Amino acid sequence: MTALPDWMRPPRAEGWFAEDLDRLPEAPRHTELIDGALVFTVSPQRSWHGRVVTGLTLELMNQAPDGYEVECEMTIKLDRRNRPEPDLLVTTASLERDRTWFAPEDVTLVVEVVSPESEHRDTTVKLRKYAEAGVRHYWLVEDEAGQTVAHVYELDEPTRAYVPTGLCRGKLTVTVPFPITIDLDGLFPAKR
Repeated sequence: MTALPDWMRPPRAEGWFAEDLDRLPEAPRHTELIDGALVFTVSPQRSWHGRVVTGLTLELMNQAPDGYEVECEMTIKLDRRNRPEPDLLVTTASLERDRTWFAPEDVTLVVEVVSPESEHRDTTVKLRKYAEAGVRHYWLVEDEAGQTVAHVYELDEPTRAYVPTGLCRGKLTVTVPFPITIDLDGLFPAKR
């Protein structure tokens, strides 16, 4: 068995902390921190996933009013031991060239596009953690038998849990965090 490289060893007995991610240049590009453990996404990306993320990003950028910014693959520092990286997010924070993470209070929407490798984290772990941190809106986008489907959730403040507000096929239309309409079928057309 091959020994772990030194950079993979936690810097303290308690494990990894959120700020440690900024000091791991050897780590794979999409490294997240979940419950103090490093999570690496190294599986091959499916064409569907990449196109859906790109399409959603462009749609959200085009529809976002002043005061909102759209970011891809940026981490959110939920707490000391959790810094997940959603596929994309919408924030009210100002643009900063050297930013490496966002605070949950500045994130108004998180979008996770489910892949086979991330399905459990996206549908259970992250769903709960984003809600507990106070992120108001969460979309879970899936490939359901060849159709792009979006599960739309909104935060219930008293319980700090998400409640489903929509299951969208064909078209996603919401009024919060701002009016958005997206042709889900057009994100990955069946044929060109």
